[in-house]
Amino acid sequence: MVDILKIALIPGLPLISFVVLTFFGRKLKRKSAWVAISASIGSCALSFCQILPVTSGATTHITFPWLVINQVPIEFGALIDPLAAMMLFVVTFVGSLIVIYSTGYMHDDPRFPKFFAYLSLFLFSMLGLVISPTLVQIYLFWELVGLSSYFLIGFWFEKYSAAQAGRKAFITNRIGDIGFFLGIMTFFYATKTVRFVDINPALAHTYAGSFAVGVASLLLFCGAIGKSAQFPLHVWLPDAMEGPTPVSALIHAATMVAAGIYLVARLFPLFQVFPDASQVVAIIGTITAFGAAFFALTQWDIKKVLAYSTISQLGFMVTALGVGGFSAGTFHLMTHAFFKALLFLGAGSVIHGSSVQDMREMGGLKKEMPVTFWTFVVATFAIAGFPPLAGFWSKDEILLAAFEHHHLVIFWTLALTTMMTSFYMFRLLFLTFFGAKRNKHHAHESPVSMTAPLIVLAFGSAVIGLPGSPLMHHWFQGFLSSGHHEEIHMNGFVVSISVASAAIGLALATWFYLIQPGLSKKLAEKNWLLYSASQHKLWFDEFYDATAIRAFKTSSKKLLDFDAAVVDGAVNQTGIQTVNMSRIKNWIDRYIVDGFVNFTGWFVSTVSGIGRLIQTGFIHNYLLFVLLGLLIILYAAL
Repeated sequence: MVDILKIALIPGLPLISFVVLTFFGRKLKRKSAWVAISASIGSCALSFCQILPVTSGATTHITFPWLVINQVPIEFGALIDPLAAMMLFVVTFVGSLIVIYSTGYMHDDPRFPKFFAYLSLFLFSMLGLVISPTLVQIYLFWELVGLSSYFLIGFWFEKYSAAQAGRKAFITNRIGDIGFFLGIMTFFYATKTVRFVDINPALAHTYAGSFAVGVASLLLFCGAIGKSAQFPLHVWLPDAMEGPTPVSALIHAATMVAAGIYLVARLFPLFQVFPDASQVVAIIGTITAFGAAFFALTQWDIKKVLAYSTISQLGFMVTALGVGGFSAGTFHLMTHAFFKALLFLGAGSVIHGSSVQDMREMGGLKKEMPVTFWTFVVATFAIAGFPPLAGFWSKDEILLAAFEHHHLVIFWTLALTTMMTSFYMFRLLFLTFFGAKRNKHHAHESPVSMTAPLIVLAFGSAVIGLPGSPLMHHWFQGFLSSGHHEEIHMNGFVVSISVASAAIGLALATWFYLIQPGLSKKLAEKNWLLYSASQHKLWFDEFYDATAIRAFKTSSKKLLDFDAAVVDGAVNQTGIQTVNMSRIKNWIDRYIVDGFVNFTGWFVSTVSGIGRLIQTGFIHNYLLFVLLGLLIILYAAL
């Protein structure tokens, strides 16, 4: 019972924080941050208590019956195995640092308590998703994650662009979630289970020839396409930069986009026995990785560059899982969380200190913001894949998985993408921190509440890859993929290509933006079509606006016209005829029914009045009436 309570409190503490801040945030004011920080750190501490037994081989699986469908119980509970333990570590540790950082970044925001309430809701949703033991439970928290992201992306809803970005993220994710929901139903129909412990190699091989399970695996992958911003549903993530920078860091590093990769990793046995499905996963991941890196080459908004970088890195992870590299994809998920959180928080520090977001207005910030600069350098070298930083070990393993599974086209595409990654990241570094200052405003270093998390994340970006390196005998891969039997080793050719790609990207960025800073502009003018294609992201948004969105708006307009003319017309005519009939009935009731009743009353009243005149009570009147009556009778007889 104690263990159940401890596990329940991992997502429960952020939920309590959300409830407290929702009802008492206005009274707590700035103290709201301490409630959120305490909840996130408490979840982190409880997570470590659950992670330690898992490192020794223990797995926690607690379930309770919730629903029964066709005599099959649908359970609710918790599953903490190596994969969930890794995600608990990432979400709680990185998430806590982001919450701490937010106290400085959002210090002057008028809705300070509400922001931390939403952060707590986001962490609750993601932690509930991570420990979910079934597809049904993960879907419930999956939707909560989407709702939380909608609140936070559109947090500054006074800006039209922020409100639009929140809607875009929410609607785009609904497209993928429809596929996810259909996949759950199809998988349950075919296998009579939704439990993750049942989705193992034995079950997968049992249904290897099942068309329904094969379709279900692709439908389930649709959920990951939406949540992890994979092609062709990648368009929402760059717009999500309209939210506060801590939100961007949380979405890109520890929560929302990581959920899609986590789902694919959970379903890895399914994709292994369906080659067509795994090939689709690998192709989608490769297209996403290369395409997003191509888009990042020419962006000027510092957060947009990092957004496309995230999409590209997620593509690397998806590709790894698609080609059979379970540990490679999940390892990169963990290392990426550290250096991408560092990059976004570093970008937030730059924006906070310089009051600009366009890199063309930056430059020369390394002297004014030394802590931000040096931590950003660590993150840049890490994501570019330079040894011995974290990104090198995990990205090298992805290239190795593609190479050794004989996906040579994918291998060389990812190698080229690695070079592009190095180029655009050092382009960002040089434009932001080097050269002459291009902004008149005086920049300043961020407060300790913001720089302290940067230092911790920089240290993590340097060392978090070591458990998966040969220096520690690939301990992390053995811990994570014990049930997948992956053989992990170094390949000299792959390492050479990986390092060479990163070095070429660095050399090109140095040449274009430090040695010959005007050369990039000349090259862009000479290759204007290629440059324009990158700058406008291959016009995906314009294409969707011209096709799907315009078609949706047109159909909505026609449905609105139909509703106004037919549905509302029928309702309005029914109302008009009802009113007319009511008027007729009112006339009949007033002049015929009430008239007859009133006439009867009048007649009776009149006759009664005459009768009252006769009934005088005097005997001589009555004798007179008798006499008159006798005379009338005699007259009549004559």
